[in-house]
Amino acid sequence: MCGRYTQIMSWREVVEHYDLTAEYFGRNTAPRYNIAPTQDTPFITADKDGGRRVREGRWWLVPVWAKEIPKYTLFNAKSEEADKKPAFRDSFKSKRCLIPADGFYEWTKADDGGKDPWFIHLPERKVFSFAGLWAYNPALDVTSCTILTAAAGKTMSPVHNRQPIILDPDFYDAWLDPEASVEDAKAVLVHDLDEQLVMHRVSRDVNSSRFQGASAIDPV
Repeated sequence: MCGRYTQIMSWREVVEHYDLTAEYFGRNTAPRYNIAPTQDTPFITADKDGGRRVREGRWWLVPVWAKEIPKYTLFNAKSEEADKKPAFRDSFKSKRCLIPADGFYEWTKADDGGKDPWFIHLPERKVFSFAGLWAYNPALDVTSCTILTAAAGKTMSPVHNRQPIILDPDFYDAWLDPEASVEDAKAVLVHDLDEQLVMHRVSRDVNSSRFQGASAIDPV
């Protein structure tokens, strides 16, 4: 699962990480310490000239055929079956994306019955990308995205049995390529950065999506 994540990095770091063109230089964004499903978020797709472009959309996929915003959970998609599930298969064919982040949260059950949050990130909180899917629903005029997940690797398995796929930057273009076959795209997803992840416990303040303070990522 991936139910909350962070975008604390500067916009300049995003531009540099994705090698975006000059048209994106002027954007400015505030740090986001606790992004939750249904909120809008930027994501990266291929553009028609073979470069990369920034889109903005709801983190909760709204399939192209949906007549209303789905109430069932569509902010994550299992990578093992997304190419076959009706909600995701159209996007998996040709609308693959990268979702910028620099950390995410997962929870474990505590002895007192509460949930303890963990902040998971790369060393030095480097920018990374969740492998994602996106869609545009013209009837509802909604652009949206979802994060792909896989079985937890060595780092994440003590915390949860699933994890978001954090894609190796060397495979960004292969993932974004709208001409890549479903089989080739699925093969890209094994190239993740799980072995590089580190984590630490943070305050239960994070459990509320309303909490947006910088202390969200402080160790406890």
